Amino acid sequence: MIKSIIKPSAVLLLGALWLTGCNPTSHSSNLFQYKDAYVGDASAVGNILDRLPIDGYPKDFALKTQNPPFGIVLNYSNFKSPAAQKEVILYSATYLFTLIQNVDWVSYNFDNQEYKITKKDLQNWYGKDFNDLKSEDELNAMIKTQLNDPNKMNILFTESGAKNLKKQFKD
Repeated sequence: MIKSIIKPSAVLLLGALWLTGCNPTSHSSNLFQYKDAYVGDASAVGNILDRLPIDGYPKDFALKTQNPPFGIVLNYSNFKSPAAQKEVILYSATYLFTLIQNVDWVSYNFDNQEYKITKKDLQNWYGKDFNDLKSEDELNAMIKTQLNDPNKMNILFTESGAKNLKKQFKD
C-alpha cells in the first residue's frame, strides 16, 4: 500500500521540480532581491550576472575589493558581434551599478578588446541616479530606450565618447 503511494508521489514531485526549474521566468526574475548587495559578495554578483535578461554570461569574473575604488572584471570569449558586446556591457553595467551599492567600475575583457566603465560616467550618460530605480521593469525600460537610440549609443561607444567608456585594444 505504501509503495503504491510513494512511487506516484515521487514522480509528481520530480515533475513539479523539473517544471519549476525549467521555467524561464523563475530564472530571470526578482533581480532586485540583490539590491544593496556588496561587490565582495561573489554569490550576489554571480546570481545577478546569471539572471540578466541578455545572452552572454562571462566565462569568469573577478572582484576587486582590496582598495577603493572597488570593481568587477568580467571575462568573455567568443563574442563575434560588436552589437552583442554593447548590449552585454550596457545591461550588465547598469544592473551591477544599480544593485551593488559599492561597485565603482566594471571592466570587460572580450577576446581582443577591453572596456572599462565607471558608475559615475554611466549615470551621467543616462542622466539618472541608479539609486532612484525601484524595479526591473523600470530598469529594463531605461536600458531599452538607450539601446534604441543610435546617437546616444554612439556617444558611449565611439572614440568621441571615450570619456564615458575607456576602450583599449590588446596587443
